[in-house]
Amino acid sequence: MDARLFNQKIETTYKQAAQLYKRTKVASPEQRAELLEQSLEELRITLEELHVAEEEILAQNQELAIAQNQIEIERQRYLDLFEFAPDGYIVTDATGKIREANRAAAKLLNVPQQFLVGKPLISYVPYDQRQVFRTQLQKMSQMQQMQEWELTICPRHAVAFDAAVTVSSMYNASGIPMGWRWLIRDITARKQAEATIRTIQLQNLQLQEAAKLRAHFLAIMSHELRSPLNAIVGFSQLLLRQTQSALPHNQENMVSRILSSGRHLLVLIEDILDFSKVEAGKLTLKLEPLNVVDLVIATTEEMHCLAEQKHLELQRSFAIQSSIITNDSVRLRQILLNLLSNAIKFTEVGKVEVRVWELGSDRIAIAVEDTGIGIAPEDLQSIFQPFRQGNQTLTRQHGGTGLGLAITDSLVKMMGGKISVESQLGEGTTFYVELPRQVGQQ
Repeated sequence: MDARLFNQKIETTYKQAAQLYKRTKVASPEQRAELLEQSLEELRITLEELHVAEEEILAQNQELAIAQNQIEIERQRYLDLFEFAPDGYIVTDATGKIREANRAAAKLLNVPQQFLVGKPLISYVPYDQRQVFRTQLQKMSQMQQMQEWELTICPRHAVAFDAAVTVSSMYNASGIPMGWRWLIRDITARKQAEATIRTIQLQNLQLQEAAKLRAHFLAIMSHELRSPLNAIVGFSQLLLRQTQSALPHNQENMVSRILSSGRHLLVLIEDILDFSKVEAGKLTLKLEPLNVVDLVIATTEEMHCLAEQKHLELQRSFAIQSSIITNDSVRLRQILLNLLSNAIKFTEVGKVEVRVWELGSDRIAIAVEDTGIGIAPEDLQSIFQPFRQGNQTLTRQHGGTGLGLAITDSLVKMMGGKISVESQLGEGTTFYVELPRQVGQQ
């Protein structure tokens, strides 16, 4: 019950009392007693109604007090959120003058809160951007909200910074704009990160272009060098076949050295050509069924002469039931040759062994183990990187492009396998290759 109804009830009670007084004055003594009884009953009923109304008003007052308390709690909560927000919050009137500002805004503008009130927000905008700022203010009067408006803020006696501003309009009950709420966020770190990313992207593009040019150059040079070398090797072979008895021993020696050096150079050029194909993504596998045991035996036989020259044992062992796999025989042989030639090259005493075994029903493993100089722990991480060799001082004595293991690693990955290495310096090295039995074209 509201105050108006309660007042109406009180007025009704007064009127009833006045009527009772009038009727009592003109009534006889007998009528007065009867009227008095009736009036007392009416008065009792009226008092009960007033009591009920009083209880309702008390209950309403209590509810109103609770509501006012909740409103005060929410108001304080809003003030706390406004005051302690991590971003700058500012409230301006329709002319752009500051009416409220939280602590973060005062810190951003480098001005105490109490001195911000009444200041035009445009005074913290650089002179060369103020015309744009005024234009935006005029536009904002026709929109409710503007997201991510970027501008430069000039704090008092501090370095200017890039800010992202979100603005929302405030309206009165008639729908007329009263001002704006501003959220200001320092995005200097974000801008620096974006600039760094753009620089990195540009550098990546430059590196990609350089890699393409390098791969193109290597491919062209490899082809150009291989043609005259094939002629050198071919004519050297013809000389040795046709004029062995006619040439003096020292000249025959020279031709043999020309042939050996030419073949060696051809191997190096083939490595460079294969590497350029790998980098360009042009190397493909020609898959076919093959006997992995026969391939290992044939490959080790090719390397047997090289091992004999260094008085090394070249051993092989097999623990495989089905030796038929699907792979590229040329590229698998290339993997074996790379690993075997490295093992023989860096082993002076002892043996080189090739082992083949099964890993379940769908994978096989090949290991090439030697008793050579080994690889230092710090070199193991980069052993498969192109143009890198473990122990550069020693490898200069043996030559090589530093591409053999990089090409081997790429070929193994193309086959859906993986390669790993274990080594102890001075005790030897073991390379492990795991391959699926049925290689799919990658």
